[in-house]
Amino acid sequence: MNAADAFGVRKGEWVSFAGAGGKTSLMACMAHDLAALGWRVLVTTTTRMGADQAALFRTSIAVEGAASLSGLLQTGSPVLVYRAAQEDKLQGLPSAQIAALANHADVVLIEADGGRKLPFKMPRAHEPVIPAETTLVIPCAALTALGQPLDPSAVFNADGISQAFGAVPGIPLTRQLFAAVLVDAQGGLKAIPEAARVIPFLNAVSDAVIDDARWIARTLIAHARIERVVLGNTHHHPPLVELTRRIGMIVLAAGLSTRMGQPKPLLEWEPGRTILDRILEQATLAGVNHTLVVTGHYAEQVAQIAARHGAATVFNPDYTTGDMLTSLKTGLRALPANIDAALIALGDQPMIDAGVTRQVMHTYARGGVRIAAPSYQMRRGHPILIDKALWGELLDLPAGGAPRDVINRHAAEIVYLNVDDENVLHDLDTPAQYQAARKRAGYSAT
Repeated sequence: MNAADAFGVRKGEWVSFAGAGGKTSLMACMAHDLAALGWRVLVTTTTRMGADQAALFRTSIAVEGAASLSGLLQTGSPVLVYRAAQEDKLQGLPSAQIAALANHADVVLIEADGGRKLPFKMPRAHEPVIPAETTLVIPCAALTALGQPLDPSAVFNADGISQAFGAVPGIPLTRQLFAAVLVDAQGGLKAIPEAARVIPFLNAVSDAVIDDARWIARTLIAHARIERVVLGNTHHHPPLVELTRRIGMIVLAAGLSTRMGQPKPLLEWEPGRTILDRILEQATLAGVNHTLVVTGHYAEQVAQIAARHGAATVFNPDYTTGDMLTSLKTGLRALPANIDAALIALGDQPMIDAGVTRQVMHTYARGGVRIAAPSYQMRRGHPILIDKALWGELLDLPAGGAPRDVINRHAAEIVYLNVDDENVLHDLDTPAQYQAARKRAGYSAT
């Protein structure tokens, strides 16, 4: 997973890097990734860049020498253009000059902020300087800031954070405050053009802070402006660790429960809680971004349970056929447009733990994964995660088809997560299976 793919950079884009904690290093990484693809990559700044950082881009010229830019961009290396060199800084270009040069390039990468090499910042009144033509903004922040004191030695404009959030100067920077700054209109989302995509980059991610990084990323992705969150470490190669994208869960709970003799989602699992309660609770604990319950049989009662957990519902008018595919198609069509992948969960599998679902989501976060599934002793289980790129094939399946037809068609692309939990294989079809499963879970048979 290279930087260009992780951020979904397209030809013709202006990409502005803001914040602190790795802007220039990430920009250099992206520039070389794109140049390796044969793109003509123009790099510049709207503020000031350390003169020593010009070496990251191999070729740099003052704007007065821009007559040679077109030829230089054909050499397969990114080209850094600046207004003038002043002491140890390269002065940036105004938007009008960038626009005049952009016609020579396939993509423009812009350092639009300064951070004094600190890991985290709150913008000052005049920052960041993001051109209106920008189509993608990447707010940057480094996890090394966590636990550091909220003072100028560790955080750029620490006073601004104290004033904006009522934080006591000198307190350790928590992950809650870290995330709050990044999604604030005067913080990480400041001065972003209305139509621009926003993809934050969390830098300096390591095993020691991966849980904090994932928590912050889940918090950021809940904001409507943010498309995805990229986790990485610009001191490593490759520098990118995970992508946090919006994942929905479709809970198939429309069936007639013929063999059970009564609606399975409504059966008691633990005292006072139904099977569907348990499934939805685990979805919440796993960090699923949007949960959708497909209803049919006993739709009103199922919808009431879903509402208790903040889950959406959609009714499958063809539920009486007993065909799972109609429910899956109904669910896929009803998911919000910003969902990138769907977890398919059965409405009669209360035994599946949130930890398994979370691991499947982490598998998908590696990037380049289109299907992820848990596996127990070489047998595929649930929940299965399917990337949006394959939803069209599911929706095109004819009557009588099954989701496994598409999954098996892409068998070579499935990434399996080996688990020690056989519950990923089992659903509850009969009263005997239901009673046995409740007993194993520690609940008295009814």
